[in-house]
Amino acid sequence: MPAAASIFPTVARVALGLALLAPIDRLDHEVQAAVQGARRPELEQTMRTASGTKQGTVVFAGLLAVAIVTGPAGPATARAAIAVLLPVNATVEVLKLAVNRARPDGERSRSNSSFPSSHAANAAALALVLGWRWRWIAAPLWLVAATVGFSRIYLNRHFLTDVLFGMAIGVGIGWWMLQWLRSRGWTWHRTT
Repeated sequence: MPAAASIFPTVARVALGLALLAPIDRLDHEVQAAVQGARRPELEQTMRTASGTKQGTVVFAGLLAVAIVTGPAGPATARAAIAVLLPVNATVEVLKLAVNRARPDGERSRSNSSFPSSHAANAAALALVLGWRWRWIAAPLWLVAATVGFSRIYLNRHFLTDVLFGMAIGVGIGWWMLQWLRSRGWTWHRTT
């Protein structure tokens, strides 16, 4: 009898969790259906470019360019971006393995699951770092990050919550990491 009594609270917690997630899951599927129904040929290339399969190569090439051509603070900026991207990606990959959510297009792969969106996490983290460094381009950077996030829904690779949580991870861990770096004396400017 004690074993059955200990199972009840666990079953109750799981049932409560599922009941709370049902409206979110319903919203995800409604947004997915609406976006898929609104797809237009003239947007396909823009969305595919925003979700480019060579994202990592483009990011690191961009950070190399930042380090080389943006003056004395360039290398520090590129290092800060990498310092932010490492824990962001580690967190995303652990969550993907733990959650193992099937993608909206039906693909199921534990190592590449739908939740959370790494594209959205990386785009938000980079918008945060580069927008903090160069405030005058912050708005366009956030527009690019939002476009990347939307492209993942548009191309039927992620649900809305995958993208929103991915962006929250990018911003949350990015902000925390920048604060941590600053608390240890890091600055945009080169010190001698």
